[in-house]
Amino acid sequence: MLATLSGSSRSQVAGWIAGGFVQVEGQVATRSSLKLRGGEVLHVQIPPVPDATVAPEQVPLDVLFEDDHLIAVNKPPGMVTHPAPGLNTGTLVNALLGRMKLPEQIGFDGPDGYRPGIVHRLDRDTSGVIVVAKTVGAHARLANAFKARETAKVYLAIAAGSWRADQPVTVDAPIGRHPVQRQRMTVGGAQPREAQTLFTPLATISTGHGRTVTLVRAQPRTGRTHQIRVHLAHLGSPLLGDPVYGRSSTLIARHALHAQYLTLPHPLTDHPLHLNAPVPEDLLNAWLSLGGHWPAQAETPPPS
Repeated sequence: MLATLSGSSRSQVAGWIAGGFVQVEGQVATRSSLKLRGGEVLHVQIPPVPDATVAPEQVPLDVLFEDDHLIAVNKPPGMVTHPAPGLNTGTLVNALLGRMKLPEQIGFDGPDGYRPGIVHRLDRDTSGVIVVAKTVGAHARLANAFKARETAKVYLAIAAGSWRADQPVTVDAPIGRHPVQRQRMTVGGAQPREAQTLFTPLATISTGHGRTVTLVRAQPRTGRTHQIRVHLAHLGSPLLGDPVYGRSSTLIARHALHAQYLTLPHPLTDHPLHLNAPVPEDLLNAWLSLGGHWPAQAETPPPS
């Protein structure tokens, strides 16, 4: 029906629905097979057509590891992983194209834009380890490793609230798109998918006025959009400085989340590759400004 009304192909409309661009009676459409009775009000925000012309840019990168098959980078906060509609500059892909050729055969991802070599993503304001494939074969192997959960990801986060010392918490709560606010995810929501995160508190401090914050290690077992941020908010402990799921902070100019460790099989040898991105100064300074001491265990990877 929507394809006929809009003059677009069914695959285009399916992409709009998958991206949360279609609302029926004010609710985000959850599936392309939804039957309409007649008289419903549809709202469609048609995304711009992705532009595959992405210019190489000479941007310094903090390279953690590189060989002929992949490159691992410590992504700074504020950098988008790959181009998207309306954003073709300043991304990690632009910076990588400025230093190497990436496999264009794997460069398109529907309405999400142009993403050569990208096998996983970090939010714009999340810093830390990200891996990019340099060949088609490496991309296929790494993508399968993430899908098959052969990888191990460890994040550091500063979260609101007090946690019981040395009491890990596992959140097993499916995540879907928010039914009204398309840019947000939520526990439940539209088309929810399974999501599990293990949280381990490392240190808790009181900031005064009855408020506490906790330095938390997060180990996501799945890879849903905004997963750690959504699960922390679900626990009532949103990230420090997260204006979407919590609130902004004068102590840090972005949400306090850092992808510290990533272990994955090398795409050629299958041997484990252990990557470590040092804790960034803004996150460290935010914690120290709150009056906390930096715990030694925050610099040590958890047991595998």
